[in-house]
Amino acid sequence: MSSTERPVRVRFAPSPTGKLHVGGARTAIYNWAFARATGGTFILRIDDTDPTRSTEENTQVILRAMRWLGLDWDEGPEVGGDFGPYFQTERLSNYRAAAERMVAEGNAYYCFCSPEKLAADREAAQARKDTFQGYQGTCRHLDPAEAQARVDAGEPYTIRIKVPDDRGDVIVHDAVHGDVVFNAKELDDFIIFRSDGTPTYNFATVVDDAEMGITHIIRGDDHLSNTPRQVMVYEALGAPVPTFAHISMILGADGKKLSKRHGATSVEEYRDAGYLSDAFVNYLALLGWAPDGESTVISRERLASEFSLDHVSKNPAIMDPKKLDFINGEYLHAMSDREFADEVLIPELHSHDLEPVGECLHDEAWYDLLAAALKPRTTLGPDVVAQAAFLYEDDADLEYDEKAVKKWLAKAGAADALDASAKALTALDDWSPAAIEAALDPLPEQLGMGKGKVFQPIRVAVTGSAASPGIGETLALAGKEHVLARIARAKELAQ
Repeated sequence: MSSTERPVRVRFAPSPTGKLHVGGARTAIYNWAFARATGGTFILRIDDTDPTRSTEENTQVILRAMRWLGLDWDEGPEVGGDFGPYFQTERLSNYRAAAERMVAEGNAYYCFCSPEKLAADREAAQARKDTFQGYQGTCRHLDPAEAQARVDAGEPYTIRIKVPDDRGDVIVHDAVHGDVVFNAKELDDFIIFRSDGTPTYNFATVVDDAEMGITHIIRGDDHLSNTPRQVMVYEALGAPVPTFAHISMILGADGKKLSKRHGATSVEEYRDAGYLSDAFVNYLALLGWAPDGESTVISRERLASEFSLDHVSKNPAIMDPKKLDFINGEYLHAMSDREFADEVLIPELHSHDLEPVGECLHDEAWYDLLAAALKPRTTLGPDVVAQAAFLYEDDADLEYDEKAVKKWLAKAGAADALDASAKALTALDDWSPAAIEAALDPLPEQLGMGKGKVFQPIRVAVTGSAASPGIGETLALAGKEHVLARIARAKELAQ
């Protein structure tokens, strides 16, 4: 049964050697979305066979990143499943059994060539200017009984796959790149088991994928060169070859491989910077895939229902931080005020141990007003901290922006504007944005001044800055007592 006829089973198989890179995150997103769109199964497998770099801490980093991304897996760590274990270090007996079976069936053989012998053969091939300079097949035709006797005697050995002499070109039917042809004559009898008793990557990953019934392998195109060898292993195991889909790399704006010099590269860095997981998944999904060529905001539900491999581009994707910021802003702005308060505003304020000062009740209505004021001005969650800074400071400690003072307070008429506003505001019993604006609206005409020359000195007096939400919202949030105290203090700087 071909991979297209079997129920879809895909896997994301990161190595726990560090944090989850954005390229790996996009691969995970595509696998998850493909499984969801086809009614298939999404498997998380930890490929932890690198003993020097794979750690439990890194595994937990990956699991946390996957949970934050919202990519729920159907089988794998913390979930279980019928095809486990889902850690490669717990599957070594599977690899050994598969390799021994291949030897018994004549599809692999023991090799006793030392590193020195291999180096000498390679140098000789180079000296002869042979077109083929891979393994020369020294042990390929050893009598199986003799080879087994040498193994039993404790002689060091590796296990090599036996590439059929008559094997034609290896044609990879790639769902993204189309048919990719590899010359089988360039493939030597490569090692599948090392002399230290550990499997090679190209062998272990195929054994796992075959035993787990993987039907589609969606991964970065840096793995494309591994694919012909992996196809040979599938054939030697007698397992169906899955459909491959190699997705392009993510590059920086300079066209080079994404790295630290371009900014953040790990999922956790973006999480900590204040991006929403839905927005981040949306953005990464569009780095190489588009349902219609027009949509910028793609909900998780739409991604999970419309994703298909035939809309994945083979061209490299360019990481564009400005577009990511735009998408994140769109998600923030689409929130209700209550959602924004609960999911962004309050967590950000509390993470900085900041509480507004004064008589404000800090009740739900107050936070809803603050959310309504800040949400349209917010691109990233942490933006709210700086925007609401004036609400945390004691009246006597409020810092004034020098440019704002020079432009709006140290100008003729500023003192008159502050005096008039203090009188109008003092008379107010209803301290709501609408009532505040109604009290202040007549002042420009009464003073014979432009609106900016009246309202901006008030804004600077209360917030310390020339930029803030609407004047009614700003003053309502600060509270009447503090507004009047700050206006009185600012009059000392005004003319």
